[in-house]
Amino acid sequence: MTAQNVLFDAPGPRARARSRIFSVVTVLAGLALLALIYLGLNRSFGEGAPPLSSPQAWQVNPEGQWTAERWAPFLAAETWTGYIVPGLQNTLTAALYAAVLAILFGMVFGIGRLSQHAPIRWISGAVVEFFRGIPLLMLIFFTMALPLAVNQLLTAIGSDPLPPRTFQVDAMAAVIVGLTLYNGSVLAEVFRAGINAVPKGQAEAAESLGMRRTQVLWLIQIPQAVTSMMPAIVAQLVVLLKDSALGYIIAFPELLRGFSLIGTRYGNVIPAAIICAVIYIVINISLSRLAIWLERRNARRGRASARATAAPGMQEPPAGPEGPAPVGPAPDAPGKP
Repeated sequence: MTAQNVLFDAPGPRARARSRIFSVVTVLAGLALLALIYLGLNRSFGEGAPPLSSPQAWQVNPEGQWTAERWAPFLAAETWTGYIVPGLQNTLTAALYAAVLAILFGMVFGIGRLSQHAPIRWISGAVVEFFRGIPLLMLIFFTMALPLAVNQLLTAIGSDPLPPRTFQVDAMAAVIVGLTLYNGSVLAEVFRAGINAVPKGQAEAAESLGMRRTQVLWLIQIPQAVTSMMPAIVAQLVVLLKDSALGYIIAFPELLRGFSLIGTRYGNVIPAAIICAVIYIVINISLSRLAIWLERRNARRGRASARATAAPGMQEPPAGPEGPAPVGPAPDAPGKP
């Protein structure tokens, strides 16, 4: 019996025929949707437009979004040096700072939620749940308004407000703080779940050998939890990178804002959106591939470190042509009772 037969029954003639029909219908529906998008952006609908059955309706409309003039700005160096490259640099910078800080934030409060001290558990849980429940855009707005709130608080208590330009929060700092607080609170739950996924018997065995709780956490549980947490961590970092586009609302000069300025200047909103989406997709796929590579690397290292070794006081078994001999009692020979 093959694995395919275990998971589901092999389709019969009618099921295969239905699958072929559904595949053809799906492909035709996708082609129709693409044709509709092309005609809509080509301005082939409306009064005075030629019928769809005529070749004129499918030709590139000079007033549409598919003309070469709409794509020509992306062949100019000043478009990339003036808009795209600076925006991409700001996006990656904010995402990198926020990713590092979010991982540290999540590790601290994720471990804090596993603390044996009740006050630390309660405070860590309250912080995580508070920032998980606030929308990211509100966190960015609150961070931008923090200097104003401080001055109003000082005025309310009868103190003089801060001098101008003493305490300011720029757009990049607001984006980094918002991304750190929101994604860090999500990563805290990832760390907590990954550590709890390690079998409790290992921690109990380590504590029975005299290891402290901190040693058990950092030497036993966290190294094993890293492999299981890696896909979830990278997935959240991809979300963090995409959420950096919310800086557009507070005039942060990131990638999306750069493409919006290009679309406004040259009137090529659709080509700008397509190229912007392609850049985001390439970056996110690269992060996903990096996560897969790290996971496979950790798996290889885990297999290499899992080789059996002899107990203390015993002689190491000699290595044969197929590698080191296994440690322990030899298996019963066939035919022996």
